[in-house]
Amino acid sequence: MRDFLGSIGNRIFVLLLAGIAVSILATTWLAGNERRSSLRELRLQHLADRIEQIVQAVDDIPPEQRPIVLQAASNFGFEARMVEDMNDAVGTNTSTGPLIDMLQARLGEDRKVAVQRETECPPLRREGHDDDHGSRRETCRVIYVSLHDQALMRLRLHQPGEPPALRGRGGPGGPGGLFGPQYLILFLALIALLAWLVARMATRPIRQLAQAASRLGSDIDHAPLAETGPTEIRQAAHAFNAMQGRIRRQIQHRTHMLAAITHDLQTPLTRMRLRLEKVTDAELQQKLIDDLGVMHGMVREGLELARSMDSSEKIQALDIDSLLDSVCADAADAGQDVTLEGSTRAFVMAQPGALRRCLTNLIDNACKYGQLARVSIALEQQKILIRIRDQGPGIPEDALEAVFEPFYRLEASRSRDTGGTGLGLTIALNIVENHHGHLRLRNLAEGGLEVALELPQMSPAKSR
Repeated sequence: MRDFLGSIGNRIFVLLLAGIAVSILATTWLAGNERRSSLRELRLQHLADRIEQIVQAVDDIPPEQRPIVLQAASNFGFEARMVEDMNDAVGTNTSTGPLIDMLQARLGEDRKVAVQRETECPPLRREGHDDDHGSRRETCRVIYVSLHDQALMRLRLHQPGEPPALRGRGGPGGPGGLFGPQYLILFLALIALLAWLVARMATRPIRQLAQAASRLGSDIDHAPLAETGPTEIRQAAHAFNAMQGRIRRQIQHRTHMLAAITHDLQTPLTRMRLRLEKVTDAELQQKLIDDLGVMHGMVREGLELARSMDSSEKIQALDIDSLLDSVCADAADAGQDVTLEGSTRAFVMAQPGALRRCLTNLIDNACKYGQLARVSIALEQQKILIRIRDQGPGIPEDALEAVFEPFYRLEASRSRDTGGTGLGLTIALNIVENHHGHLRLRNLAEGGLEVALELPQMSPAKSR
């Protein structure tokens, strides 16, 4: 559950789902209470209407005729008789109440009105009707009302029991109501769909920003984000695009500066070499020429480093088997001990010149520091894996990552002749990362170093 809530989209989904569900349930509960109150009010008004009609009818006839009229009242759903007082009433409410207030407002404040609490009583027997439901219980309400001559009339009205909506059973929350099982499932499903759509809509700009940030690390020249959507999203996209532009310009300035410096250094170095030819001391001349050769190599690798950070070369589909075979063949022609095994018949989207420089650097390093290069290529899990092994002394474990830093050199050189300039692996790593690949080093148990170069395979649809 913690992993599920770790996503901001899932958090928004859960909060929306819970918030909407609680809000609707609370609103439905309040509406149900209001509905029950309204129904009770209507029942009381209906009851008050009936009582008012009876009282007005009895008021208008002489006292001696009232018992005759009241005996026929059973045919109209109530019992009525004249009484001397209210001594036979148990639990009579003689103060105030909704029904008492209604009756006094209709009949006059001078009337005596008392309401006995509701009880259950047998159904009323009507003349000429058989009682087919003798076991059924009905609700009785007993009301005492004084007439205009202060005579007291007792009414017992028979009513059906309260409907389920008034007792809290049925209605919106009942088995057949709005929130019955089948409706509840549909209702929650619709809310979940709505919450999911809102969560997706709210997190889409964040996902796009994260994807753009991820692409920025491997392709600084990627197209900028579209500055559309709500104000906050447009502001974030604008800030991100501005940041990408500044980083691109800084990289371009650094690359151009490095390329210009290294390029301009070649001319004076060439002049110095020509002048060294005039030195008469042969030993001194050779030392100066060697130093000059080291400087010239540093300048050349500086140019290569600048080119490795330049992504302006056109990307195209390359047959990786053919490219690797060509690089290994060139190395073998140059007198290096290089062999190649395996094939993939796969294509990669790459900058041809840059990828060739990367492979050449790695094979040259293996031959220079490890006497030979055993190259293999294979296809593993839709990734092209190139391994280059040598028979050198390897690299200390704590320096396997540091050797990728520019101008980093091991304390103990892997070659007695030279320790290199410290740029070869940096150049190779820059090129590999520009191609969305990975470059790793590891020491072999039997001795030597293995360089593992992993590149993404071009999809078959694009290679056709």
